[in-house]
Amino acid sequence: MSNKKNPKPQRHRMHVKTGDTVQVISGRDKGKVGEIIKTNPKTSKVVIQGVNVKTKHIKPQQEGESGQITTFEAPIHSSNVMLYSTKEKVASRICYTFTEEGRKVRMLKKTGEIID
Repeated sequence: MSNKKNPKPQRHRMHVKTGDTVQVISGRDKGKVGEIIKTNPKTSKVVIQGVNVKTKHIKPQQEGESGQITTFEAPIHSSNVMLYSTKEKVASRICYTFTEEGRKVRMLKKTGEIID
């Protein structure tokens, strides 16, 4: 046994995937609904369209170039989002079930709607 710290960060199993519609359930953007653009399983964070928007001031790099202010979506932790049903307009937990063909799919608990 070595006393080294964990050299490779663990990948976390997340309940959401890229392209899912989710609702933020805590934090500054609580209640906002958006689509997941990007996921990062190593840090268990997700980037959502139009949620947690930050501004960045960029200095001019060359002579005569003007600086600019850009906006971008910062990642938030996946535990702060919940899958959202666009039909029923309600956020719900998920469970994993099997279809008739034997495929494992994600299902919303409140509505019974199958996502995958």
